[in-house]
Amino acid sequence: MTSSQENSPASIETLRKIAEAHGFLMKPQDEPGYLAIVREAQESVGFVHRMADFIDPRLHPDVEAPVRATRTYTLPSSYENPLNAWSHRTHIKASNITETTGLLAGKTIAVKDNTSIAGVPMTCGTQPFHLSNDVPAPIPVVDAPIVSRLLEAGAVITGTSTCENYCMSAMSCTSATGPVDNPWLRGYSAGGSSSGSATLIAIAVAAKWHESRGLPVEYAGEGVDFAIGGDQGGSIRVPAAYCGIYGLKPTHGLVPYTGIASLFPMIDHCGPMASSVRDTALLLAVLAGYDGFDPRMTPETPLRTVVPQYHTLLDEQIAARTTAGTWTSTAAACGLRIGILKEAFEIAGLHDDVALIIRRAASRFTMLGSTVAEISVPLHLAAPHIFTAATRAYMADTLLYHQGSSTASSLAFPFPSSPAPAPDQAWYDTMTTSNPLVIGALLSSEFLRDRSIYPESVRDKAVRHVHELRAAYDRALRDFDVLIMPATPTVAPRHMPMDMGIEGKAEFLLANTLNTMPFNITGHPGLVIPVGWSQVEGGDGGKKARLPVGMQIVGKRFDEQTIFLAAAAWEVGGLGLDEKED
Repeated sequence: MTSSQENSPASIETLRKIAEAHGFLMKPQDEPGYLAIVREAQESVGFVHRMADFIDPRLHPDVEAPVRATRTYTLPSSYENPLNAWSHRTHIKASNITETTGLLAGKTIAVKDNTSIAGVPMTCGTQPFHLSNDVPAPIPVVDAPIVSRLLEAGAVITGTSTCENYCMSAMSCTSATGPVDNPWLRGYSAGGSSSGSATLIAIAVAAKWHESRGLPVEYAGEGVDFAIGGDQGGSIRVPAAYCGIYGLKPTHGLVPYTGIASLFPMIDHCGPMASSVRDTALLLAVLAGYDGFDPRMTPETPLRTVVPQYHTLLDEQIAARTTAGTWTSTAAACGLRIGILKEAFEIAGLHDDVALIIRRAASRFTMLGSTVAEISVPLHLAAPHIFTAATRAYMADTLLYHQGSSTASSLAFPFPSSPAPAPDQAWYDTMTTSNPLVIGALLSSEFLRDRSIYPESVRDKAVRHVHELRAAYDRALRDFDVLIMPATPTVAPRHMPMDMGIEGKAEFLLANTLNTMPFNITGHPGLVIPVGWSQVEGGDGGKKARLPVGMQIVGKRFDEQTIFLAAAAWEVGGLGLDEKED
């Protein structure tokens, strides 16, 4: 027995308590042997605990000097940040890339504030004391792979974008720094949880739209060319719909999630947000591909060397159709089979005007030469229940305790971090006011672990139904190249009244994800594009204002290219933001 084993806190009495808690008793003659096994395990863990930490060299930031000396950040002033879309401002670019090289050479980009950027605080939209006892907010020491890829492509990271509290809301009103306003109409939601990312793209889109019509442009601060969003239930696609931009939730496992705050591995996605179809394809080409770390990736995930150059392929497809004389307003979508998902028009709360605009968009595909027909996937309406049963019981582990699922955490490369403080009364009081969904996740997780209520097998059964749902969409996509549907039931609403009751807040913050959340558990890619406008109350002088309507285009897993082609073909008939209102 070593000296460390002699001083071990492990004792026969300790093992007796563990055995009793698990419903068995050890025989006295067996106890010394089991104690020796436990002490040997403890000695090994203690040995590793004393070792210096190891960070894979591939994750080190691209700087020669200490990162704190070369990367700086500031908190934007209220004047610089009138929409509250910026979390922190930076000016980070690769040291070995010039502004004339790389796919994103010189382009500005905002990264959602749930992503590791060495030397820059990561708040996940919440109050700093929820994340750390020691510093105002955790400051990563390594770059997430997607950050490295952006810098290698020549992008300039000009800041991190505001996101919802714990990234757990599909609106834009729960961040610790306050609500993020929609650039088209102040006081209205920008969608979430990638609210700041969508807003920063839409600043220029809205300004250009107003200028082209001789309308006044309201000061909204500085925006960006591109942005990164995260999506666990619609958090790229809902903001894209509300803000009139383009947002893609890629196929699950296509873009590495390493170094990004997780809600649950099954539903974790990150992806591109941009101001056009082609820019979305371009950014995906930069982000996609195997990283050697992320257990969400599968043998279907392409290696970096064979990642499709989505933007180039799109250019080639358009050029070929142009040469053939078919890239026209009557034939651009010829050969594409478009399925209108019937059940997506039966979700709760779908406004008639949104449904009408999406069906009108579908009819344009017919005029463009596509085969268009309705397709039924009845299980689509059960998807929210399947989603909840498959994920909720373990979501608090990932969300609050950074433990992840046992499988994912054992296969991943864990990023170094300090333990988050345990939830307490201050945490409860803050979250009840700003985002009760977080408390709901904790309470639901603990409640659903009680095996006297539901057996463990129910969660396994839910996962089997996830596969059933995936197969149902796959069957539909055998007959059609893409499926189209409303991205959200309504256009952007006013910000949530903070005095609303708990149940009302919970419904308000998630009810707009009924057509987006299903594809987080099945992994199918979904692109949202603007296709028109809907009127709302809230204009100057009591006049009606209008806000964008987004259409979601869903494709086969790992077939983003067909989605891009369908979206580009649709726009041959005119951009969605150029559509006239009813």
